[in-house]
Amino acid sequence: MLSAKSLFQEILDNDDSFRLFCSIAASGESQGGWENARIAALVPDSERAMAPKITRHGADEDKHGRIFNALLKKRGLDPVPVPPETDYTMLLEKHGIGLAHDKLKADKPLAVDDIITYLAHSRVTEQRASEQMIMLRKYFADDPVIGKAVRMISNDEDNHLAYTHEELLRFAAAGHGRQIQATLRECALAEIRVYRDVSLAVMDHMGRVLGWPRAKAAALAAGIHAVYAWERLAGWRRMVSLAMPERRDALGGPATSAPEFA
Repeated sequence: MLSAKSLFQEILDNDDSFRLFCSIAASGESQGGWENARIAALVPDSERAMAPKITRHGADEDKHGRIFNALLKKRGLDPVPVPPETDYTMLLEKHGIGLAHDKLKADKPLAVDDIITYLAHSRVTEQRASEQMIMLRKYFADDPVIGKAVRMISNDEDNHLAYTHEELLRFAAAGHGRQIQATLRECALAEIRVYRDVSLAVMDHMGRVLGWPRAKAAALAAGIHAVYAWERLAGWRRMVSLAMPERRDALGGPATSAPEFA
């Protein structure tokens, strides 16, 4: 019987699929670290108080990338190139979601509208990340290989999600509510399409690595399409709601280290 736990266990148990999984994850996290670092450097003067929080967000993402690479190293594996069709972060940028890299590579300060775009993009993508890590934590929190990494990354993703809620609510109170809701909706609808396409691509690569029979691959693809249909109909709404989080000022301190993964 197919289940999230059995599927991921199969990926975890095979060196080639584990290497592909960790390589994709590490690449996406490292890219997120670079983006946040650039945003922190370009924050407008009116929002300079946000810079340390954005910096910590980026430091967390960098840390996650190092953790995934360390998991590979502990198993005696090297990273592999990330297939472009599985690159979630870059595909979101290609679809115009978030801040364009050309803007981040320039030295011109960002505008408040740019910061709202960044926060809305983060609100949507951190929802996905938090949910994925909650699922992994449910099944693998005590796993001797990845359990510690799963718990640490999951806690960070929950902090990131709380931070985006709190900051967007602050901007909404300052009169940016309409812009925030429109940007969140645009981001959410684009993200669910990209997530579907990336999920199909990742499962296609995993299926070839693991030698899945055609029926199993077809069942997984059907499941991915079913999730997309639900998200397109109503599920996207969970990505655009805003509520004051229980974790207040979640990124208000320095980033936590992960010496055991160094």
